[in-house]
Amino acid sequence: MPPNRIPVLPTGLGTSALSLLRPAPAGQADAGHVGVGHVGAGQEGDGHEPGMAPPPRHAGLEPLAYRERPWGDGSYPPLLCPATVRVDDRLGAEVDRRLLAWAERTGLHEGRLEEFGRTGYGRLAMLTHPDTDDPDLLLVAAQMNSAWWAADDYYADESDLGATPTELPPRLALVMSAMDPPPPAGDYTRLLEEAIAADPVLVALRSATAHLSRHALPSQVMRVCTITSQMYVSWCAYAAWRYLETPPPAWRYLAARQHDSFYTSMTLIDITGGYHLPADLFYERRFHTALMQAGTASVLVNDLHSVAREAADELPDSNVILLIAAEEGCSVEEATERAVHLHNDFVRGFEASRQELACAPSPELKRFLRGAQAWMAGCLEWHGSSARYQS
Repeated sequence: MPPNRIPVLPTGLGTSALSLLRPAPAGQADAGHVGVGHVGAGQEGDGHEPGMAPPPRHAGLEPLAYRERPWGDGSYPPLLCPATVRVDDRLGAEVDRRLLAWAERTGLHEGRLEEFGRTGYGRLAMLTHPDTDDPDLLLVAAQMNSAWWAADDYYADESDLGATPTELPPRLALVMSAMDPPPPAGDYTRLLEEAIAADPVLVALRSATAHLSRHALPSQVMRVCTITSQMYVSWCAYAAWRYLETPPPAWRYLAARQHDSFYTSMTLIDITGGYHLPADLFYERRFHTALMQAGTASVLVNDLHSVAREAADELPDSNVILLIAAEEGCSVEEATERAVHLHNDFVRGFEASRQELACAPSPELKRFLRGAQAWMAGCLEWHGSSARYQS
């Protein structure tokens, strides 16, 4: 096959039989698996609420236009980003209602549920996944993102919540065993399951993966698990930098950050949209580059909104603005402007990549790329309104 040709696999009508291969929710594949029945592993524990799904939305394939969007207090240069596709506060509130009930059942953020509710991960899902009006599909995205963020808070970033650099790597190893259970190993499996059941973050990640498995094909579920593991490699690098109190140069941080970005969240675009982008297209180099550019642009939005919060921690986390300021000997304000320009360069890079892929005869590919634009837009909208970034 010529190197510049993207392989196209059958993905439309006639491929629905692949749904027969969908796995049982995590923790249920083996009826004898230790831990089946604990909160987060069973049918009622994954947050799914049976009911008639709304009719499918008409998902366009035409790319979104870009505009310069103000952010923060408006004192910095604008961010290049598409306009937000959908703002449906009623739908976002419904997803948040389901998410809060699920978090309470799993024990996630016990004692901090009010603060968690104000964060609005259901609203994030509503803003970033406009291809569906189904609150159950949007709940999958809200659960996965809130569980990923919880691991970040409790394991990696927030010292007052118990995050410590030396404990991070072994905790992340258990995360992957919660999401992707290893084969049974006799009594050792019982000990593993007891450890998972005792940690609300692990219970939430397993439960969210179980709900994901209701709606996703096996390849999509394993895509999410694999890319989550990839993200955690970067987390271990951050932990070493914090422990040694040796901030990395900005180039090294960005190298790690591009594999720890909202690219991970964007793996859910076709799942929430109710379609399937085959693995040979998802991992095709040019598409992979495009999605990484979109994910990195969005995570720089997070760095821009998180800088004050992260600078205040007793063990400051890596943040591109803080690193640029220290490395270049400039003010945080000047470093912020440089980060804005870097974000806009990533967006322009994504658009160049998208245009290069425009000739591919795959509606699923075009739809996913449009979904990445919608994710960037909704991400910026959410960061400007979430209580998490307003203090």
